[in-house]
Amino acid sequence: MATDRFGRNIHYLRISLTDHCNLRCVYCMSEDQTFKPNADLMQDDEILLLTKLFAKLGFDKIRLTGGEPTVRKNIVDIVRGIANTDGIDYLSMTTNGLLLSKLAKPLAEAGLQRVNISIDTLDPEKFKRLTRWGKLEDVWNGIIAAEKAGLTPVKLNAVVVKGYNESDVVDLARLTIEHPWQVRFIEMMPFAEATDIQTGQITTAAEIQERIENVMGPMEIANDGKLDGEARLFRLPNGKGDVGFISSVTNPFCASCTRARLTADGRLRLCLLREKEVDLLTPLREGATLDELQHIILGGIWEKPWGHGLAQGVIPLNRAMNEIGG
Repeated sequence: MATDRFGRNIHYLRISLTDHCNLRCVYCMSEDQTFKPNADLMQDDEILLLTKLFAKLGFDKIRLTGGEPTVRKNIVDIVRGIANTDGIDYLSMTTNGLLLSKLAKPLAEAGLQRVNISIDTLDPEKFKRLTRWGKLEDVWNGIIAAEKAGLTPVKLNAVVVKGYNESDVVDLARLTIEHPWQVRFIEMMPFAEATDIQTGQITTAAEIQERIENVMGPMEIANDGKLDGEARLFRLPNGKGDVGFISSVTNPFCASCTRARLTADGRLRLCLLREKEVDLLTPLREGATLDELQHIILGGIWEKPWGHGLAQGVIPLNRAMNEIGG
């Protein structure tokens, strides 16, 4: 079992498969973003080996992220390998959905259990402005394909950016009336290159909830008031799905954090919003034994910080979001 110095059992690993992406969202990266060469990223066999090591240490839940994980070569084979790893009970993915119309079924057949799909607006023109590239229609088709393939419950992630899509939250929340989906609104978090827009145009979870309830009426607390991962859940009257709020900035959930992150270049990142990382890929490539790698992992987990330092003005600047995987 991997525990930190605060007694938290860390058993949930988010693995970034690539820093590459087929969108250029304004709150994530610049339009001319450059990416690491593939040789600097974890190779397929390295991902699977590290997954086995984490599983032996009690990690039973994996989420695949990016960049955009579906652009990773051999993505279906990677999913199959992770799904067949002893000790891994739960495997999901966060994706922008652009390629899911083709990949949802083979990913499900390979062992993927569920997806979170990013969709920040239902307005095609605003979608283009926010993402710079891509078509809203492709994301919607991916959502439908994911549901048809059994990658359920489908969760939709919306980052709300003041001046871009704060007026769209009602339409997104309204989706939960007719669909058994979870629509989750995420407070924008500050990182590296996009820090100015992230800090200057944040819309808080409380503001989003107020905007929805002013139009749709009061929401009821769902899930008995317990967090679903990071989300506090509510339900609209007669809704089939849930509306969630992820308030990492204004109301963090650090006390219940059970997760660590493995970046695409093989660094164990102990907190999304802290810069401290532990290099695993270099010792792996230099011939470290499995016991030595496990010792490095456990040592890193022990040093996991209690939480972020945003309230004290501490902003992580060593990586953009696409390099970490969210």
